[in-house]
Amino acid sequence: MSQVVLILPGATDYELQGRIHGDLDIPLCEEGRAEVERISREVQDLGLEVIYSSCCSSAVQTAEGIGKALGLKVKKLDNLENLDHGLWQGLLIDEVKQKQPRVYRQWQEQPESVCPPDGETIDHARSRVETALAKVLKKHKDGVIGLVVPEPLASVVREHLGQGDLGDLWQANCEHGCWGLITVELSGGRPVPKVVPNAAHSALNGSPVVPTSVTGIAAPKNGSHVETHKV
Repeated sequence: MSQVVLILPGATDYELQGRIHGDLDIPLCEEGRAEVERISREVQDLGLEVIYSSCCSSAVQTAEGIGKALGLKVKKLDNLENLDHGLWQGLLIDEVKQKQPRVYRQWQEQPESVCPPDGETIDHARSRVETALAKVLKKHKDGVIGLVVPEPLASVVREHLGQGDLGDLWQANCEHGCWGLITVELSGGRPVPKVVPNAAHSALNGSPVVPTSVTGIAAPKNGSHVETHKV
């Protein structure tokens, strides 16, 4: 079995403002840089061998900060860009909640059924995550690796590693500067679902973000078949 230390990048101005980050390339803010220093201290005794990172600025800055502090090599992974939220990106989550409550609830409760305007579906993100992590998990069947991924893609990664459901992606959107330890057991090259307690991590603050110009979405039928709709 291997262990993955899943690390959320430090904060950017978007997380602190409650804006939808998506795959926009935004650097760490001052608070985010301080969070990187704290995370470096918290994970220093976990026996990390290497740190893999999403290619966005906040993730790379976080990974390189931890790598420098702990003397670890940092490797960027393709296909781990954050979820593409299309025209939602840059909007306040509260805007969506107030102006499009139905869209807000559907993304909160059944995100697979929603595709942000000009964005990507959860299923597409899942496919990217599986591709990105396949070789990494095969290479590190034992040992401890770091993985720096922003939310809400980090929730997709947790799900892929067997840590349960996606959860509330609006809330996840504003989480930053924390980490969790995941034990991964493979079967047929794929992670076996197995929830383990997370390691100590920081408290999360922030509020969700969403779009102003969104049309309504038809609800999934009967709850058994999820249909994806553009909004």
